[in-house]
Amino acid sequence: MHTVVVGTSGTTAEDVIAVARGNARVELSGEALDALARAREIVDALAAKPEPVYGVSTGFGALASRHISPELRAQLQRNIVRSHAAGMGPRVEREAVRALMFLRLKTVASGFTGVRPSVAQTMADVLNAGITPVVHEYGSLGCSGDLAPLSHCALALMGEGDAEGPDGVVRPAGELLAEAGIEPVELREKEGLALLNGTDGMLGMLIMALADLGKLYTSADITAALTLEALLGTEKVLAPELHAIRPHPGQGASAANMAAVLEGSGLVRHFQEETAPRVQDAYSVRCAPQVAGAGRDTMAHAALVASRELASAVDNPVVLPDGRVESNGNFHGAPVAYVLDFLAIAAADLGSIAERRTDRLLDKNRSHGLPPFLADDAGVDSGLMIAQYTQAALVSEMKRLAVPASADSIPSSAMQEDHVSMGWSAARKLRTAIDNLTRIVAIELYAATRAIELRHGLTPAPASRAAIAAVREAGVEGPGPDRFLAPDLAAADAFVRSGGLVAAVEAVTGPLA
Repeated sequence: MHTVVVGTSGTTAEDVIAVARGNARVELSGEALDALARAREIVDALAAKPEPVYGVSTGFGALASRHISPELRAQLQRNIVRSHAAGMGPRVEREAVRALMFLRLKTVASGFTGVRPSVAQTMADVLNAGITPVVHEYGSLGCSGDLAPLSHCALALMGEGDAEGPDGVVRPAGELLAEAGIEPVELREKEGLALLNGTDGMLGMLIMALADLGKLYTSADITAALTLEALLGTEKVLAPELHAIRPHPGQGASAANMAAVLEGSGLVRHFQEETAPRVQDAYSVRCAPQVAGAGRDTMAHAALVASRELASAVDNPVVLPDGRVESNGNFHGAPVAYVLDFLAIAAADLGSIAERRTDRLLDKNRSHGLPPFLADDAGVDSGLMIAQYTQAALVSEMKRLAVPASADSIPSSAMQEDHVSMGWSAARKLRTAIDNLTRIVAIELYAATRAIELRHGLTPAPASRAAIAAVREAGVEGPGPDRFLAPDLAAADAFVRSGGLVAAVEAVTGPLA
């Protein structure tokens, strides 16, 4: 099994995905264990002094003015976890929770939090045992960290609350820890607070979203090329010299992808000039690289933000090497929240342009000779009419999901925490948006491959033929009389989601961007 070693200098997106989705084993480096021990010595020394130190010998948030006596401090740390584990709503996906837990461990291992090495080791042990705390949809405002989600994870470390075992069954966390031979942690000064303060949930979901969108944008370039081909469009607009004079990197990459798919096509520029002369294609076809490319550049910016956050130690207060324990505002989720919202906007626009291309394939007045709705016997058959309705409904939902969460703020903790990021909410809606975008791209794929097969006597590009063959092998049927359509759409969705479309095309074109 792949092993991820956690040190003091952060982690990588690849490691997050390996742990979250690939169940990679987690180990703490010797460097991290040494840093944890040094920082803990500082916390213990401060705890022994009569002067109050936030998070060590005081209350939290609006209650920070109260000095807590030594005999109550363990209870204080337990209580913050129990009281903050106040989430509600549906369960958060296992992969999102594992990403959150791993990223919290990453910050703990930095040596800036003051957590004992034994607590960090227990965090790793829980991940390695396949125990996943039950975390709920609602409870994070994205400031002071993803408090409620992280609290539910910390609660499981204490042997309390519920968790999902490696068999997928939800049971009391204490039982699962006992079966795995893991001793529940007994929290000491600062440790409860250190387990709750972080952007780990929203960051984990950002990293997985970037991985998913990277594959999806390539899929969308492919379906855009297939639609251009099915509409007998021109590939001249994809010439690299045109994109060099507007040198946005994403635009050039998308145009190159489309050109690679269309190489050797017998359909492009096959104008029906005697009935419908065309000088240029509609925007949804001609501007596909510009729209998808802008989304790619947005992903590049989001990836830069994620890389910085992965290198960060997000906690409050932090233990500095010179012995100070200082309060700070690094837990604020604004940097992550903004790019999560930006990605949702870009995804909505990509879905919107894909739907417009699909609609053009189905409209006999704009499809340049294709049958209405790509039906076998229009009138008797409805063809893909309602598939486009479904796509349009998904696009409408995407637009609602593109409304920024980070533009909102709602005060909490008796106005101590009076401005929050709502980054967790931005991450949650982005996950839904990506699911919907996958379905939208799958419907364009279904329509475009069917339309190409209806261009009798014309030879598609080799990459297009490979895509059509692969999608048919995946259980998506070709042209013919009306049938129960939902299974075909589900199969197309699974094909895109699995990466099958990209793999089929790259077998002909070589690697795409």
